[in-house]
Amino acid sequence: MTQRTHLAVPVSERDHHQGPATAAVTLVQYGDYECPYTRLSTTIVRAIQQQLGNQLRFVFRNFPLTDIHPLRWLLGTSVRK
Repeated sequence: MTQRTHLAVPVSERDHHQGPATAAVTLVQYGDYECPYTRLSTTIVRAIQQQLGNQLRFVFRNFPLTDIHPLRWLLGTSVRK
């Protein structure tokens, strides 16, 4: 069974991405650059990328945890520019 999910904001060229736009699978991660759990997930994402190769497009979207890091949105906006 194939289930397709549509994002409220579709992936575009403005997103930080790795892998071809024509990949069979797109993995979108929302993360905070200072979050230790985001950092830990990097190992898992890299393993998935190794396994799927060009069948995977990985997209990272900054989601600053402003409750924990009140000024973190500044880093997120500076990285996007």
